[in-house]
Amino acid sequence: MSKVIVITGASSGIGEAAARLLAARGHRVFLGARREDRLARLTEEITTAGGSAAHRRLDVTDLDDVRAFVEAARAEFGRVDAILNNAGVMPLSPLAALKVDEWNRMIDVNVRGVLHGIAAALPVFSEQGGGHVINVSSVGGFQVSPTGAVYCATKFAVHALSEGLRQESDGSVKVTVISPGVTESELPDSITDETAREEMRTFRALAAPASEIAEAIAFALERPAGVDVNELVVRPVAVAA
Repeated sequence: MSKVIVITGASSGIGEAAARLLAARGHRVFLGARREDRLARLTEEITTAGGSAAHRRLDVTDLDDVRAFVEAARAEFGRVDAILNNAGVMPLSPLAALKVDEWNRMIDVNVRGVLHGIAAALPVFSEQGGGHVINVSSVGGFQVSPTGAVYCATKFAVHALSEGLRQESDGSVKVTVISPGVTESELPDSITDETAREEMRTFRALAAPASEIAEAIAFALERPAGVDVNELVVRPVAVAA
């Protein structure tokens, strides 16, 4: 059954890979991110290949903008079946570096962005009688590593929010957390701390392709109505952490 999926952070990495895969599988995707030029190009490529896609510029830190984004998707496709809260940033640094602006940016995007997605989607799901919230977390949501304290804290929060939403749901809303290990993406580009950047460059030598995470998202999304896949951890075989 074709579903309408809204995707945040869709201009690159996991969001882009998910958009391409889901559209290729017959779903309709509505894409959001700050870089509208990339969204336009991706939308054109998907539609040229026979898929169904539309886009709107999106700032997940702005609740009104996220609500307008979800409503634009419903206006475009008639309904919204799932939201993929994928937007995230990862400017790693030691706490002693006191990069407070970067800490706040991670909290705004990685935590508030997910909350805004939930707040925008739940009223629509309530009207429709159901829906699916898929939150992209990280293996950093299970363990903390040096330079990653704030980033990991935001991903621990994503797990807590997701589990709380699952427990509060009456069964009409499915909730899934996707926790990737090291994955090909542009996230390391936001690292300004030289030590953290070099460590991440070495760590990412064995990164999994974003398409593998997209496959996990599709798996959770396409389960039968009575089945809710709550948690999927996907990481490269050769990486222990």
